[in-house]
Amino acid sequence: MKNSSILIILITISFSMAAQDKRPITPDDLWNMKRVSSVTLSPDGNTIAFVVRAYDMDANEGQSDIWLVNSDGSNLRPLKNSFENETQPAFLPDGKTISYKYKSQIWTCNLDGSGSKQVTDYYSGASGVRWASDASKLLFVSNVYPECMTQECNESKDKQADENKVTAMVFEELMYRHWDDWRGPKRSHLFFYDIANDKYTDLSLSSKYDVPAFSLGSSNDYNFSPDGGEVAFTMNKSDFLATSTNNDVFIMNLSDVKDKYVTPYTKISVSKGNDNQPVYSPNGKYIAFRSMARAGFEADRQVLKLYDREKKEVVDVSNKHDISIGSILWANDSKHIYYTANNEVYNSIYRINIETKENEMVLKEAYISSLNISQNDKTLYFASEKSTMPAEVFSFDIATRKLNQLTSINKEFLTQLDMTDIELFWSDGAGGTPVQSILVKPPKFNLDEKYPMIFMIHGGPQGHTSDKFHYRWNLQMFASRGYVVVAPNPRGSTGYGQKFTDEITQDWAGKVYIDLMKAFDYAVENYEFIDEKNAFACGASYGGYMINWIEGHNDDGRFKALFSHNGVYNLTSMYGSTEELWFPQWEFGGAPWENEELYRSMSPSTYVENFKTPMLIVHSAKDFRVPETQAFELFTALQKMGVDSKFLYFPDENHFVLKPQNARFWWNTVFDWFEKYYTRY
Repeated sequence: MKNSSILIILITISFSMAAQDKRPITPDDLWNMKRVSSVTLSPDGNTIAFVVRAYDMDANEGQSDIWLVNSDGSNLRPLKNSFENETQPAFLPDGKTISYKYKSQIWTCNLDGSGSKQVTDYYSGASGVRWASDASKLLFVSNVYPECMTQECNESKDKQADENKVTAMVFEELMYRHWDDWRGPKRSHLFFYDIANDKYTDLSLSSKYDVPAFSLGSSNDYNFSPDGGEVAFTMNKSDFLATSTNNDVFIMNLSDVKDKYVTPYTKISVSKGNDNQPVYSPNGKYIAFRSMARAGFEADRQVLKLYDREKKEVVDVSNKHDISIGSILWANDSKHIYYTANNEVYNSIYRINIETKENEMVLKEAYISSLNISQNDKTLYFASEKSTMPAEVFSFDIATRKLNQLTSINKEFLTQLDMTDIELFWSDGAGGTPVQSILVKPPKFNLDEKYPMIFMIHGGPQGHTSDKFHYRWNLQMFASRGYVVVAPNPRGSTGYGQKFTDEITQDWAGKVYIDLMKAFDYAVENYEFIDEKNAFACGASYGGYMINWIEGHNDDGRFKALFSHNGVYNLTSMYGSTEELWFPQWEFGGAPWENEELYRSMSPSTYVENFKTPMLIVHSAKDFRVPETQAFELFTALQKMGVDSKFLYFPDENHFVLKPQNARFWWNTVFDWFEKYYTRY
């Protein structure tokens, strides 16, 4: 008995020392983590391929490689382990060969990495391959000049552009730039490649429209039918793209494709909203796709629809369920569809019966991407992550509900880090509506101590803060310097029903602001370890808008200092400089001259006379969504009002900070700003 007691004491001491050895996460840790994505299962179910992207802080860049692992988690290995980027893994139907994108073309090799063979040699490159069932033909997309019918034409035009000393650009329509890219004269076209005859056919022939649609689609926006005779794809044919969300689903019979002529495609979607992600059922009877009902609203509920190829009819499958469909995956029995959907702070897996429309929760408490299913419909494979773990490959036994982690790519780092799982709480928002928030405690948390708080507001605004390992707005990183992090999901958030999402439209600073402040008050009243006298707030995009709004409404002094990343400041000038005009059109009920009072009353710029809280601003030159002038105007106002403020500007980043050394500087600047105003007693 005495020896047993000694053993227990030694084990306890050992565990205690191990916990003490762990340290808080750092910005360098984030960039040392390997990032897993694009999980795909071989047709025989024996092998899983996925992309691992690793970054080099000194080189300030990353590299992507394809890795393989057996479906039971054994034999983890790189496919090539080269010094070049290999991405977009796709198994050929035989399951013994894999294709990948390498140097802008499609290649194949054996599963041991041998036998490399270049498949495409299209001048403008090939991306996003889809293989026909017999592997004799494939689909890919490429950016081309719409008027060009040949590779030689594209090459000649590129050469002319390179040699032209005039750098001016001429615009004759809107959507002349998008996200961080000046669109220019090229468009994304869908190509059909007959390998045996070495024949490329532009299925978007001479079209000025992008296939797939350049925005609001998915990574699954074109596919072969099971017999390889038909193609379904997504395209937006609006003549005014800047205000249109009307992506539609089309089908094309490949037997009608001639040398220089393509028969008219057939539109099968019927809504005026965003339709996308057409996926054929394994038996070839149906095409499933996602559909939004309301025109011009990018965050409408995505419902599941089926196109019956025999009856040529579209039916609703999920409309009675208040869930917005994410990625679509057919079961091999062609009777069920698995899909992902935002669900509170998770991205959960559901299954729906296409005949009875019965919907079933399969796996709730996980953040899922890259969903695959075995041929016998018994096992799901996917990437899953949470705030304390970057994405890894998992399997899930559907019958037993057993979740099995197959890879541990970042185990080396994770075992060193002191991170705490999220906690959840609910508070009453505007009108008594329940609002959910995430709370993260700092490393080496002591219940008897007081901790400063970082109040984090998500963007979108139709988005949500979730239990995932975010590489930019990382919950654990914000907590790492001794802060309690509180991240609410107020009105406008997804995963809480469409009504909750809708209730921010034309009310950006109304119910949502009340939701946020009530969540703040609940946290400081119910968690005694939060030091309410040392509270800071931060947010990006819409979250940045709300920080800018708080700047003019912080009368009660809840927050000692603020941090606004790429935030909206002046709604009127934002309308005239952003690219996707459907967004402000919907969110503010038209253009500024059509709803002047709403633009004025909801704009943070209206309340400059109230500015007094110290603010850090971060913005980037290549952000065309929330243009840099928003930050210029905001910083000018703060300086003119004598408010202590700092402006961090990145000339080479977009809406996000994506380069390792820039990101490290970003984090250090943010922490220095909060530290400046943190009062220690």
